[in-house]
Amino acid sequence: MPRPRAKGAGEVKTLERGLAVLEALGEVGEAGLSALAARTGFAKSTLYRLLQALARRGFVEEVGGVYRVGPRAFAVGQAYPRGSLLQAVRPEMEALAAALGESVNLAVPAGLEALYLDQVPGGRLVRLFTAPGSRAPLHATGVGKVLLAYRGVPEGLSLTPYTPHTLTRLADLEAELAEVQRRGYALDNEERELGVRCVAAPVFGPGGEVVAALSLSAPSSRLSLAEAHRLAPRVVEAARRASLRLGYTGAV
Repeated sequence: MPRPRAKGAGEVKTLERGLAVLEALGEVGEAGLSALAARTGFAKSTLYRLLQALARRGFVEEVGGVYRVGPRAFAVGQAYPRGSLLQAVRPEMEALAAALGESVNLAVPAGLEALYLDQVPGGRLVRLFTAPGSRAPLHATGVGKVLLAYRGVPEGLSLTPYTPHTLTRLADLEAELAEVQRRGYALDNEERELGVRCVAAPVFGPGGEVVAALSLSAPSSRLSLAEAHRLAPRVVEAARRASLRLGYTGAV
């Protein structure tokens, strides 16, 4: 005789499917219904219902038939308990911003983009602001190039040109990433936006994996290329101290 199904089993299965959809979107960054169905193995009708439920709660957002992780998922992620990335890195960000007067950012990989988790604004009158939860291209930002250099170039990465300085050839990007690994930091030399320059360094987790990138950003009129290289060791050191707070024990 078949066992009676436990009450609530259907709800648990739906929850598991919804989480699987969120995980898939986190891996690819964004995707249409067909691509997401192929990745998750769910029927399009089932997937569509899950996406609509997640969108109503703000965990998914949809623009023109393309889905991505929504702001509510980001907000929930910020509630990660003590010992989390944000709590480990924030003191170093504050110290660096106070010492240099420029804005300091923290970003993590999010599929084919970088996701900004936190920012400490600089003390200068003219300063750069990056809203936590906003995204940035991997190939055209300092934080993105750090993530690519240490985590690898994902399949399907688009090398969209944003300024005349953006690297749009894979060979050029790979050469730049090799240089990032050699010197331990990356530069955004007005590649995402004219008039903005950044220097970024990797944050390592307990196992030696790069879990985030920490960057210093400023108007290029104030942060020349030579000055970015000069300040890079300060950014690398702040990222190293943050890594140690996370439990990293190796040499950065």
